[in-house]
Amino acid sequence: MPQLHYAQLRYLSIIALSWLAVFFLTRSVLLLSHLGDANVSALQLLGVYGVGLVYDLSFLLYALLPMAVYLLLCPRRLWQQHWHKQLLLGVVAVSLFVMLFTAVAEWLFWDEFGVRFNFIAVDYLVYSKEVIDNILESYPIYPLLAGLAIVAIVSTALLRKALLAALDAPRLRPAVALLSVPGVLLLAGLSSALVGQDAPRGTDGNAYQRELASNGPFQFFAAFRNNELDYRQFFATLPDAEVASLLRQELSEPNAQFIGSDPLDIRRRIDNPGQPKRLNVVLVTIESLSAKYLGSFGDNRGLTPNLDQLRPQSLAFSNFYATGTRTDRGLEAITLSMPPTPGRSIVKRIGRESGYASLGQQFSAQGYDSVFIYGGRGYFDNMNAFFGGNGYRIVDQSSVPEAEMQFQNAWGMSDEDIYNQTLKVADADHAAGTPFFLQLMTTSNHRPYTYPEGRVDIPSGDGREGAVKYTDHAIGQFLAQARSKPWFKDTLFVFVADHTAGSAGKEDLPVANYHIPLFIYAPAHIQPGEFRDVASQIDLAPTLLGLLNIDYVSTFFGRNLLREDRAPGRALVGNYQHLGLFDGDSLAILSPRQNMRRHDDALGLSHESAVDTGDALLRRDIAYYQGASHAFKKQLIAWRPDAAPGDERVSKR
Repeated sequence: MPQLHYAQLRYLSIIALSWLAVFFLTRSVLLLSHLGDANVSALQLLGVYGVGLVYDLSFLLYALLPMAVYLLLCPRRLWQQHWHKQLLLGVVAVSLFVMLFTAVAEWLFWDEFGVRFNFIAVDYLVYSKEVIDNILESYPIYPLLAGLAIVAIVSTALLRKALLAALDAPRLRPAVALLSVPGVLLLAGLSSALVGQDAPRGTDGNAYQRELASNGPFQFFAAFRNNELDYRQFFATLPDAEVASLLRQELSEPNAQFIGSDPLDIRRRIDNPGQPKRLNVVLVTIESLSAKYLGSFGDNRGLTPNLDQLRPQSLAFSNFYATGTRTDRGLEAITLSMPPTPGRSIVKRIGRESGYASLGQQFSAQGYDSVFIYGGRGYFDNMNAFFGGNGYRIVDQSSVPEAEMQFQNAWGMSDEDIYNQTLKVADADHAAGTPFFLQLMTTSNHRPYTYPEGRVDIPSGDGREGAVKYTDHAIGQFLAQARSKPWFKDTLFVFVADHTAGSAGKEDLPVANYHIPLFIYAPAHIQPGEFRDVASQIDLAPTLLGLLNIDYVSTFFGRNLLREDRAPGRALVGNYQHLGLFDGDSLAILSPRQNMRRHDDALGLSHESAVDTGDALLRRDIAYYQGASHAFKKQLIAWRPDAAPGDERVSKR
């Protein structure tokens, strides 16, 4: 092409074509790794690569913009310097290294999450210490970086002749180059207007196809710019009065009185029958424990003998679902009983993460010592700020003496260390005559899957199977130690996962991949049994307070599952973008740009169809998420310890 006769454009074209080649190879490798899941026809394959090319070019318009402006404005005298040409050759080498590094990073991210870069990748950049330590412990990173550097240097050497020829070509006349700068900026601006984060990225409803058609670096920067989504701007809505009516139908119970003048305020007084039970509570949130790993849920590898033995001794919930795909979502659901509103979780919304009517606040108001005990450093995922601002005191890795930790990795101390700290806190509270609510968050069942040697018959660092088995071993050891304590007989133990080990699938919200265990164990107080209705993480807090017959003012979107007059089960599931309501058979999904869908037989063949607001399940879906977003925005879930039984705002259901 004539325009590539000029030096600046020839040089830029070599870099751009190199990037496009790497993007093409990355997309192809990711496709081949999930070829069966992507299920692409020949026409759909063209769509994936065609839409992908649009995203690749859009990213390159931004990535090459500073270099393009520099090359256009570079003075001729500087351009002709030998050292300057060598510097531009070095820029190509660095560019090649960066693009290869990005491709490898995309593969590792895809291997763990089944998606291109998104909010999670942004979070990983923010919490760089844990992530870098995790990478160093999980992969041979230094040999890998050295290998990439060698490939970049060799590739630059192979391109040297073409690059020098490009640099020695005639340059655009200074006046033309100067006038080209606004055109380049305008082109980048048009690209931003035409290609957005919420644009369609594939050829049909298959989530893998849409992810493959995207561009990882593009998605990363889009997520960095827009890590919170305004519900009313992006998602389908109903009139507020209708949402209020639907929500009250969802949350009405004979023992509940709704309070407040805002129609969307779900604050209500809960009058649980019977005398309050001053039982201690130890709530163990287990990292990444999918139900499918437990032998009692069908796994035949013998990874969870202790949990399998515990299940028939507990009140076990066999159809219990996580709300999200990350730890902060699980903690949000368990602690605040909130659906997973779009964007980042409330735990992570820095500056707006405190002052809520949390489970810890409810227990503290009853005279309990509410403690959040975390195996890692609590600044990660903003945990310390969230729990410290919502009724808990904090025990994390940074507050534990080194001598009391037998093992540490990138994510924190081992599970047996966190359980030892739990026993220590419980002993101190019991000695002081204070009931305790201890909410734990473990770390061992996470890449790099390392743990103390000699505990299980799978070597440390060998993969997730070993980490699951060690997680189970630590739970068994903890319960054995707890049974010898004087406070054991009056303590209720809860074991639940924060999320599953992997939530990616053919659908945007593959419900089966949100299935987690929940066991409530207290031999002297809880009758063992099996709860088979569909249930959600947001139901845990009201169920616990109901078990203890505690009266309280609730801002929870969950229900007490153990009431005989309970409504039919449902689960709220979501990721950073899609918001779902599952009723045990069908799944309604809300997506950006007011997109509305329904999956019938969601646990089976999952037949997808477009629906509108006339669909009853979808209307319930909207009610939960529109109501939750409104409640967060208007501070309707705030902690109000001075609310009195005779409050004049009380109104009958």
